[in-house]
Amino acid sequence: MTATTAHIAQIVKGNARSANDTGSPEVQVALLTDRINELTPHFKTHLKDHHGRRGLLKMVNRRKSLLTYLKETDADRYTALIQKLGLRK
Repeated sequence: MTATTAHIAQIVKGNARSANDTGSPEVQVALLTDRINELTPHFKTHLKDHHGRRGLLKMVNRRKSLLTYLKETDADRYTALIQKLGLRK
């Protein structure tokens, strides 16, 4: 299932810090998490899709970098986001 604009808008609205916020780390991490969760089952059935797996790993690393930045700048926002998205940290 690909992400529709309505689905993306719902994720942005649920994680935005203000009305017109689309680029905060919280929104970016939420969008990446949704995309990662969408792609993960694909790689369980297509074990030899190494090119796609590389893209998935790039997304995971990008999310990790954003979470590290958020943790260093504002730990309260970091913990709230982790709990809201259900990430393991």
